[in-house]
Amino acid sequence: MQVGYKLATEAFSPMQIIEQTVAAEEAGFDFVELSDHYHPWLEEQGHSGFTWSMLGSMAAKTERIGLATGVTCPTVRYHPAIIAQAAATMQLISGNRFTLGIGAGERLNEHVVGGGWPAVRIRHHMLREALEIINLLWQGGYQSYEGEYLTLEDARVFDLPDQLPVIAVASGGPGASKLAAKYGSGLFATEPKPELVQAYAEHGGSGPKYCEVPMAWAPDEDAAAQEALKTSRWALSGWKVMSELPNPVNFDAASSTVTAEDIKGQFSCGPDLDRHVQQAQPYVDAGFDHIVFQNAGPDPEGFMQVAKDELIERVRALTPSS
Repeated sequence: MQVGYKLATEAFSPMQIIEQTVAAEEAGFDFVELSDHYHPWLEEQGHSGFTWSMLGSMAAKTERIGLATGVTCPTVRYHPAIIAQAAATMQLISGNRFTLGIGAGERLNEHVVGGGWPAVRIRHHMLREALEIINLLWQGGYQSYEGEYLTLEDARVFDLPDQLPVIAVASGGPGASKLAAKYGSGLFATEPKPELVQAYAEHGGSGPKYCEVPMAWAPDEDAAAQEALKTSRWALSGWKVMSELPNPVNFDAASSTVTAEDIKGQFSCGPDLDRHVQQAQPYVDAGFDHIVFQNAGPDPEGFMQVAKDELIERVRALTPSS
């Protein structure tokens, strides 16, 4: 079992994200994960630095901790050839510590380049083609590809690592888990659904399985819930909403009726570490082996200390209940 920390790139400046990565390594986390956004979810968050620039500095300022995108969309805002090159470079400069999290993306970030936002069925076809292109380029040599939606013309990634990065493909259903097994080397999810892991294994997937755990640490339960309400209420809107809205103002409207009690129903809130450990247990039961704490509390420094003192080891020791 590995325990990771989700860096909220939408809620902190690029320098703070780099500092938190260093703190996470010192606290004993096995890896950190950061989203790859152009916009924050909400205006209140106020940030959204360029993930690939931050990753380079994070690699330079740390020695041990794993680095992962959670997740990058390689189809609209980026071409998969660019992501293949970027991820290969990250693996080299980090000393084989990089995991490329890949997903079908959200309109929030992808519409900004004016390429439109395809229907969900087409987005999944595009994701498969993108994965094929990345894997093709990582074979080495000059490569070309002509798909229904994406093309590659006479391209080569010159700097390839001896050990390729894990490609953890985001899944919300059995079809995406099958895609992860066939074209990726890991699984990424945000819900503790055992059927996602089962479908991944049934189709031959055997790599690491990442899942995010929503929680909010603070010395006071209400303070934790209020901070999560302020910055993370968008998370209760559901994936069908989260993937389709174009701007932070839309997420503000969509989440305007969320209350602190609603937050407490989805996030473990407050200082009680037993509750945070219990929050992680269903993800372990579902078969995930890389647990990512998505801390929405108001005091990241305080959370790092309690994680270092007790929480990381308690979660690392979890085993499936059954």
